[in-house]
Amino acid sequence: MELTKNIQLAFYGDDFTGSTDAMEFLTRAGLRTVLFLENPSSEQMERFGNPEAIGIAGMTRAMIPNEMEQTLAKAFTELKKLNPRHVHYKVCSTFDSSPEIGNIGTAIETGQKIFKNDFTPVLVAAPHLGRYSAFGNLFARMGIGSQGKIFRLDRHPSMCAHPVTPATESDLQVHLGRQTQLPIGLIDLVDLQNEVDEIQQKIDVEVSAGKRILFFDGICDEQMAKIGAVIDRQVIEEQPLFSVGSSGIEKALGDYWADENRYQPRQSWTELKASGPMLVLSGSVSPVTADQITRAVESGFEEIAVDALIMDTDDPETFITEYQQKIISAFKKGQSVILHTSKGPDDPRVQQIKELLEGKGWDEQTRRIETSKRFGKILGQSARRALEEFQVKRMVIAGGDTSGYVARELGIEAVEMIAPVFPGAPVCKAFANASPVNGMEVNLKGGQVGDENYFIKIKKWKI
Repeated sequence: MELTKNIQLAFYGDDFTGSTDAMEFLTRAGLRTVLFLENPSSEQMERFGNPEAIGIAGMTRAMIPNEMEQTLAKAFTELKKLNPRHVHYKVCSTFDSSPEIGNIGTAIETGQKIFKNDFTPVLVAAPHLGRYSAFGNLFARMGIGSQGKIFRLDRHPSMCAHPVTPATESDLQVHLGRQTQLPIGLIDLVDLQNEVDEIQQKIDVEVSAGKRILFFDGICDEQMAKIGAVIDRQVIEEQPLFSVGSSGIEKALGDYWADENRYQPRQSWTELKASGPMLVLSGSVSPVTADQITRAVESGFEEIAVDALIMDTDDPETFITEYQQKIISAFKKGQSVILHTSKGPDDPRVQQIKELLEGKGWDEQTRRIETSKRFGKILGQSARRALEEFQVKRMVIAGGDTSGYVARELGIEAVEMIAPVFPGAPVCKAFANASPVNGMEVNLKGGQVGDENYFIKIKKWKI
């Protein structure tokens, strides 16, 4: 791959929905950004006009450490060849991870081997999304883009019930310390009151003391540009700086670059018109998404519940055909459709699937991985076949762990933001050659995003 000189930031997202969040804040900052599903070739980069920033929508949040290391070593090496100023491993703003699944410590260790920086900055705080870090403890609002209550992470009703990585610890240093032996430090709220030079002095002291990872606190938007200035300052002699965190990284750098007049924040967007029948594919177990499904069905959406028995068959073709026909039938009646795998953590299907997979003798890791893969195939193939017969304008993919599998089943190669709607969940244009999804408006929604009227608003949205 030929070196590209104008890449300011390249990120690798640990899931698809979270990757569009990072893309949004780079695009808002004024950088032309394209999100790919795999590391792009030179031909792809040229075809998309050599953008100033790129992302890779990975699936490492659902991987075991050995698989993560192999995947990320290859991906980071390819990103390094692009000669970007920054390389960011993008994680969920609730730091979803565990020693067994989606291990962020493994990602950091792999990045340090490839990029060889003195330390790795980690910024999880994202006040623009309702994510706040105070003295190393993470707090999260219930429902991104809503006015929900703010909880300490280990007491957050949704995150405590996460089916794969339930939150049991709000102290980020303790949480990450379970995933890596690398020494960890913190630039806290008191440090952030100082000027950039004084913060740099604190960093130098921490690194001299052997710290290889430094978290940054953050509780308000006004702090982000200063954090961005500090992070950007760590780039040395065109060697890419490797960082880890939420889209707070993109927000911080974007705000700093705007202050420095390097880029002008984007103000105008493609006009969106209200959608006709809309398709929602939900692999989310979040209670936030469950409330959104319930509210949408009350307003006239047709719901199709994926049967738990799909986990007990090696040939899901009968189920796919059934859901395909139900989707088409609803579209022909002018109805929007939600094809979902659960309505929250208390949905009986969650326990049914657990019991079915335990009966196969699968361990917990295998169950988690296979559930995402199988749901991704069911949702993606049912939708793709339905859309080949009945085209609609707009689609929503909800949920993080399954979203990458869904997107690949749909044949999506890349997406580019066309308009903001809810923070962290823009409407994008899908690029998917030889697929009915090509050119569609696609909205990627994490489980925690939005208020109860989310799907209704996305269908009616126009700017």
